[in-house]
Amino acid sequence: MQTTRFDKTQQKMKGDKFQQKPRIDMKLEVDIIPVSDVDRSKRFYESLGWRLDADVAPLDGPRIVQFTPPGSACSVTFGKGLTTAAPGSAEGGLVVSDIEAAHDELVGCGIEASEVWHGPPFPVEARRPGPDPKRTSYGSFFSFKDPDRNTWLVQEVTTRLPGRIATIAPPDFGT
Repeated sequence: MQTTRFDKTQQKMKGDKFQQKPRIDMKLEVDIIPVSDVDRSKRFYESLGWRLDADVAPLDGPRIVQFTPPGSACSVTFGKGLTTAAPGSAEGGLVVSDIEAAHDELVGCGIEASEVWHGPPFPVEARRPGPDPKRTSYGSFFSFKDPDRNTWLVQEVTTRLPGRIATIAPPDFGT
């Protein structure tokens, strides 16, 4: 029987590598980002064309705003009273199938974005101008910042690395 709680006995050291037993799937659902002005951030993420999922104040004081980028299974949450992190300290990653189209779309919406580059995203000195000449998957990037200077790194992915997309087998009902 699988368990959803973390069990330290599931990991055993062999040399300097962890050996892990199969676990229950865990999917990244929400990323919390720190902002200084909730309404300004809400307007910004609306201007990106992201879907507004929630804007609630469950108690007197806290406020939770959640957006989901088009095509994403993971949402971004910000608000009042959610995190002690400093506004502008978050960094997130987005993937797109066409780096130039995504760049043009954001710039067309009035979003200030870096130029497209290829090569490794870090360190900055390793970046080369323009998209990857062969349009290699995982090879082209640009970035933009929200009003609080939280950074979004946008990466072109056209073909996923093996194992990055899980396939779920249909249940076996003993037929």
